[in-house]
Amino acid sequence: MSSTAVQGSDPSTVHRGAPAGEPLLAATDLVAGYVPGVNILNDCNLVVHPGELVGIIGPNGAGKSTLLKALFGLVTIRSGSVVLKGEEITNHRADSLVRRGVGFVPQTNNVFPSLSIQENLEMGLFQAPKRFAERFDFIVDLFPVLGERRKQRAGSLSGGERQMVAMARALMMDPSVLLLDEPSAGLSPVRQDETFLRTRKINKAGVSIVIVEQNARRCLQICDRAYVLDQGSNAYSGPGRELMHDPKVIELYLGTLATDVEAAAADRPASPPAAAPPAPPAG
Repeated sequence: MSSTAVQGSDPSTVHRGAPAGEPLLAATDLVAGYVPGVNILNDCNLVVHPGELVGIIGPNGAGKSTLLKALFGLVTIRSGSVVLKGEEITNHRADSLVRRGVGFVPQTNNVFPSLSIQENLEMGLFQAPKRFAERFDFIVDLFPVLGERRKQRAGSLSGGERQMVAMARALMMDPSVLLLDEPSAGLSPVRQDETFLRTRKINKAGVSIVIVEQNARRCLQICDRAYVLDQGSNAYSGPGRELMHDPKVIELYLGTLATDVEAAAADRPASPPAAAPPAPPAG
């Protein structure tokens, strides 16, 4: 068995590599789903400590996005608990969670396209409008381009720029933890890299982050720890870079194509030098 594999409900394997101390956010034995009698999450667990960047990866249909939505009150939790800073928040409404310090950026439809960048940010602070100047300064310090283009309509932005606006809007209420649902989806490789760098920058500014990603390798490169979900349950966990090199995780979830290509290149004999062209016939 892989050293990062989860063994039952043993916290030392379920939350492998987690720091000591009280977590900021803890989800315990979550069972949740969209329709009665059909569970997407099956005894799913997650902890996030202050300052951590935690990744969630796994195959399509594993329950990754459902986990984020359950944490944010968008999917009904049938059993289990979610605790934030010692307070039970299971099945609280999204607006209540925002007030308590939880931010959420959905994968799609995450900006108001007819509004300007500034107006989008104002919408993020509708529960505390008097703090706009203070929070706008924080956002512009992180993402100067948003200050320069504050009057531009969000609908005219590129996909990567829209993602930046969506993240910024979620940060306006000064969350202690930010939930990101596949922020690199649909972006070009260059824009994907920018999004991952942006995520790390937000984390370094003091915001704990939970990020769901299909780009598993890149996610594992930037996160402190990660959970691998499979069929709604925890399958593997550990430090991101450790999971990247775990043979079982590579085989089951990251694919072996890159490894096979590298091995084939290493085993391939060097090509013989090209034969010299024949000499032209004597005139």
